[in-house]
Amino acid sequence: MIIDKGINKKILKIAGPSILANITIPLVGIVDVAISGRLGNASMIGGMAIGTMLFELLYWNFGFLRIGTAGITAQAYGRRDLRDSVRTLEQSLSTALIAALILLTIQFVFVNAALHIIDTSPQVATLARQYFLIRIWAAPATLSIFAFKGWFLGMQNAKSPMAIDILVNVVNLLVCYILALHTKLGFSGIAYGTVIAQYSGLLLSISLLYFNYGKLFKYFHLKESLNLTRMKAFFKTGGNLMIRSISFLLIYSGFTVFAAKYGDTLLAVSTIIMKLMLLYSYFIDGFSYAGEALSGRFIGAGDSVSLKKSIRILFMWSFGIGLVSTFIYLFGGEFMFGMMTTNASVLAASKEFLPWLVFMPIISCTAFIWDGIYIGATASVSIRNTMIVSAVIFFIFYYTLEPFIGIHALMAGYFAHLALRTILMSLNAKKQVILKIAV
Repeated sequence: MIIDKGINKKILKIAGPSILANITIPLVGIVDVAISGRLGNASMIGGMAIGTMLFELLYWNFGFLRIGTAGITAQAYGRRDLRDSVRTLEQSLSTALIAALILLTIQFVFVNAALHIIDTSPQVATLARQYFLIRIWAAPATLSIFAFKGWFLGMQNAKSPMAIDILVNVVNLLVCYILALHTKLGFSGIAYGTVIAQYSGLLLSISLLYFNYGKLFKYFHLKESLNLTRMKAFFKTGGNLMIRSISFLLIYSGFTVFAAKYGDTLLAVSTIIMKLMLLYSYFIDGFSYAGEALSGRFIGAGDSVSLKKSIRILFMWSFGIGLVSTFIYLFGGEFMFGMMTTNASVLAASKEFLPWLVFMPIISCTAFIWDGIYIGATASVSIRNTMIVSAVIFFIFYYTLEPFIGIHALMAGYFAHLALRTILMSLNAKKQVILKIAV
């Protein structure tokens, strides 16, 4: 197959910086878990896992602030409609700040209700609550960063999101390490470090907007952008993507909640396994982001030839990354797990779970790339329906297999939902993506 060098260059221009930024994300998550593991026993890791999951319960619902903003902005960019792209940023930021205010208002009700439902030890619950009630104050910064990153990507600018991610994650890593291990804050220091890092990222986002897009400030008109008629399309896309995020959330939070039933040791094992699984996804996500930006751009410009070429090249990259990652997990999985914790019981229990890592990349790489392409095409209804069905499959597999294979049913359910996403999006791609231009 002949590769169009021009399209490939556009893909790498977006994917490269995105991958560099994404590399720092799992490293910080790994460091947070590692710091927790060195502060005490397995309960520290469990407290971090539950506390992090509580934020996923909140923040993943607002993932549309990034992905929805990216898709809509990319299509406006393709049409060369700068006024509409600026309007999208205004709508996204306004929504982010209103949502953050709501989250701050309901913080105590939410954390108490969630920990009442989750079946975990009292020690883990106490640590999770402590972590949550500190980190929640980063909500305005976190949700605003979602909006900024999506907008920059839609404007075909992957370097600004890269700079934001690198700053946030490096600051988070350094400050969490210092506060948790070298001050009296201990476990709380991890949460305080995250708050400081998020506001650092928000300041950088505003600075990048000012210095790189100052000429577009003439298009800012908050009252006009918040007109209900103009907001309708944004919220329609955002609503569907929010349901998609809730479906994702049900899978990932279900994974952690179910794992907690098997005790602190297996909760720690499953948490680390998921962290290592996601390590690969941060590489493939770089090309998924390229899919968002370029599919939206080419659909907005009505360029079906470039759209098809970009899809073909994106999948070539995804299969290559999937194959390489499989070999890395096969030969380095045990070493990688050992880097995450020194707890002997956790390490001993982990060995039977390592084979799941090997199969993760091959099963998931196609689904991840389609996600990005569908987001750029703003095919939000199809994305929503696919994730609803996939979430149902996850729970069916878990409840059906759990009596026979125990906690391994969680892994089987997770893999089943990935396979179904791949199948459904592949079957619907022509209608939901390729024919968007014709429509």
